[in-house]
Amino acid sequence: MSLRKGVLKSFNSGNYTATVQLAGSYKAYLEDITVARNLPGGEMTTGRKVAVIFFDEHNPREAVVVAVYTQ
Repeated sequence: MSLRKGVLKSFNSGNYTATVQLAGSYKAYLEDITVARNLPGGEMTTGRKVAVIFFDEHNPREAVVVAVYTQ
């Protein structure tokens, strides 16, 4: 399991998934990543920083956005 930083590129409030650009990856986006339901949809705005947990580092479908934050 690992924790990575990223930037929110889009959020789908219908199925609570996101597209995320991981820190250090300028061309690759992870799409349809599950977002924890305790995060308010209003906080999920494009450009916000997010924390993503990978339960299996080789399978992005096992990732979850667990926090949104600003610095």
